[in-house]
Amino acid sequence: EGEAEPAGDDAGTDAPASSEGKAKVAFITQSLSNASQAYAWSQFQKFADEYGFEVTLFDEDYDAQNGVSAIGTCIAQGYTAICMNPTDPSALIPAIQEAKEAGIIIGLYSSELPEGYATTEYRDFMCGTNDVLFGEIAAQTLMEAFPDGCNVVEVGGQSGHAAQINRHDGFFNTIDDSVKVLDAQDCQEWASEDAMAIMEDFITKYGSDIQAVYCHWDVGLTGCIEAMKASSDLDIANVYTIGVDGCAIGFDQVKEGTQSLCIGQSFTQMTIDAFDCITKIMNGETLENDVV
Repeated sequence: EGEAEPAGDDAGTDAPASSEGKAKVAFITQSLSNASQAYAWSQFQKFADEYGFEVTLFDEDYDAQNGVSAIGTCIAQGYTAICMNPTDPSALIPAIQEAKEAGIIIGLYSSELPEGYATTEYRDFMCGTNDVLFGEIAAQTLMEAFPDGCNVVEVGGQSGHAAQINRHDGFFNTIDDSVKVLDAQDCQEWASEDAMAIMEDFITKYGSDIQAVYCHWDVGLTGCIEAMKASSDLDIANVYTIGVDGCAIGFDQVKEGTQSLCIGQSFTQMTIDAFDCITKIMNGETLENDVV
């Protein structure tokens, strides 16, 4: 326990050579229990053959030390590239440096390294989306839905994660005085049960004064929705709910009427961009932009 083992077709093996001469590419992610990351992994598998890659999953299970271990495995087994959306990017900095020194291509996926480390010295590229814009869209849509103002609570993503910070900042820098934030709290992990517990606490404190919920990710909003459904103090039919990611769960919640707005991002495009960056670097080309 505590060791990150490959979870792909070559799980359990330690042979450094890739099959059929393919470049070995690792995907290190927070947890496949996060629906968006499970979908991202499906896209890695979908496009791997097209690019001539052999892809392997390393699931951190929300433990940064598993990410450190995974990078060590990639160095030992001679991986060509690592794409990562880690639990705690800052905790991986020394391991990332070691991998870079070993000649491994380092790509950040759907998240960025902390400010000061987001340079080519630590990573070769970052493929993601504009999380600040997501927060701005949430704020603008909310104000359009409530032209006379409203009370909102914010359930943030994993505290300190780049996406959490940017989705929060984009929202708070855009709302005007017509929007009253009753409360805001971040989760310990991108876990639906964390969001549910926070929402239960908000309902206890504010009850029917809550008119809107802004949650940083769709699966987290699932937890918020469950908390509202179970409450006799707040009618979910009267609450405007916003989630981010655009995963199947979010779409389903929109269809059933429990999610008012689902702000999407394309993990398919993110994967293609990451594979394009890796291919160009392998071919000795210089990236026009290290942030895609």
